[in-house]
Amino acid sequence: MGTLDGYRVIELAGIGPAPMTGMMLADMGAEVIRVERSTRPDPMRRKDVSLRGKKSIVLNLKDADDVAKFLKLVETANVLIDPYRPGVCEKLGIGPDVCLARNPRLVFGRMTGWGQEGPLAHAAGHDINYISITGALYAMGRKDQKPSPPLNLVGDMGGGGMLLMSGILAALLECEKSGKGQIIDAAMVDGAAQQMWIFHGFEASGAWDATKRASNFLDGAAHYYDVYECADGEFVSIGSLEPQFYALLKEKMGLDPAIFDDQHNQALWPELSEKLTEIFKTKTQAEWCEVMEGSDVCFAPILNFLDAPDYPANKERETYTEVDGFMQPSPAPRFSRTASKIQHGARELGADTEEILSSLN
Repeated sequence: MGTLDGYRVIELAGIGPAPMTGMMLADMGAEVIRVERSTRPDPMRRKDVSLRGKKSIVLNLKDADDVAKFLKLVETANVLIDPYRPGVCEKLGIGPDVCLARNPRLVFGRMTGWGQEGPLAHAAGHDINYISITGALYAMGRKDQKPSPPLNLVGDMGGGGMLLMSGILAALLECEKSGKGQIIDAAMVDGAAQQMWIFHGFEASGAWDATKRASNFLDGAAHYYDVYECADGEFVSIGSLEPQFYALLKEKMGLDPAIFDDQHNQALWPELSEKLTEIFKTKTQAEWCEVMEGSDVCFAPILNFLDAPDYPANKERETYTEVDGFMQPSPAPRFSRTASKIQHGARELGADTEEILSSLN
């Protein structure tokens, strides 16, 4: 019995953050029904992690009969996930007004990049664009170099998928009190801005310069919060922010107090970074793990995501799970009583159409 056992979620097929939300809800025990538009075979389908735990039905939402079937399904649902641009659902005749009229308790979660309204609402965009206008991308990268995209984690996944999921869960809780559903406008640009909260405070207090990259204590400028290359070409990370952690870093590495004691003197950071660069190249990644790992230095080897499942701490915690022959992240967060689990891998396209639609009659 998962935390969301008994809840039914309809997910309109999309890519990226909205399917991530559906995946996490399915891991938590919700029945997630993905409404797909095409029966065209997809050779990559079995490798789409976001499809795990979901049922699949195929409906042509440009066909009146299939729209009627869809709305009948809406009557049985707790949540609808809309990954389309603003206005698309309305044009199809399945917009929030129509759906909430059929099911007043429905939580209608809308996932877009720019939001439902505004000058950019109908423009195409991707993660890299959404994080551009929030200051997030500007802040990432090395000094005197162009900004460095952080994969599509900050806009799509953290700013999108996680934001939509938290909105859905909050709306479901509120529905238990009011008996009413509502519409969630989850925009990736808003989620990216939310994740920058701490830097607004730092800037306001004079602890951060938002106009410069790699000039602040969390962006790679500080010698005690950076990544370093080892003798074997692999890398490690250190984050010895607090004084007690920095003291332990100096002890573990045998650093000269006369040189390294003035931790927060920004004028010394470039020189100290160069010295640490030289020292870290004297040992392999594995050798530095023997020196640092498990201590309060705030240290970790930098792994690629193929190696990550075999890392001892990840292995013991079972952070990754093999499904359909390949590794993927295990469900999270973890619950003490109603454990989440992966029900199954990706279902065949439309595998559940007949069963689900026949149950509505």
